[in-house]
Amino acid sequence: MTEDARFEDGGERPLNLGALDVDDLGVLSALVQDAVLPVTEIRWQKGARRLGLLINRVRWEDVETAKRFDRPVERVQSVLVVDNVLSVSSQGVDRADKDLILQVLAVSWEPGDDAEGFVVLTLAGDGALRAKVEALEVGLRDVTRPYAAPSGKLPDHEG
Repeated sequence: MTEDARFEDGGERPLNLGALDVDDLGVLSALVQDAVLPVTEIRWQKGARRLGLLINRVRWEDVETAKRFDRPVERVQSVLVVDNVLSVSSQGVDRADKDLILQVLAVSWEPGDDAEGFVVLTLAGDGALRAKVEALEVGLRDVTRPYAAPSGKLPDHEG
């Protein structure tokens, strides 16, 4: 009998995950919930058909261990990449405001014709990025060592 992998199995190694279907995307969405990024860290490489974001995500996979050992909540810089991008649109994102900080609430999939569809990044404050893609392919890769979250707290969704 086999058993599913557990977050604890990953130890302190950086995440390097991909999503090729809606279930996989749900896992990535949970891992990037509450990630923050400056608007200047969004890149659409039209020729490469790639949308990339350098995010500072909560290490949700480590939260229970941190609580158990009374360690601070950690964040880590990660690259969130959407591939096969045909076009990108946004709502509530002022690219001219170089001081704007965005917060990712969720990453979701809106199916279209055949394998095409939209990868939607829902942002706090009614913002969104919507990437029309030829096929669903999203990656998440940690690129720095974890660091103590400046606030020392988990994001609060209570009000």
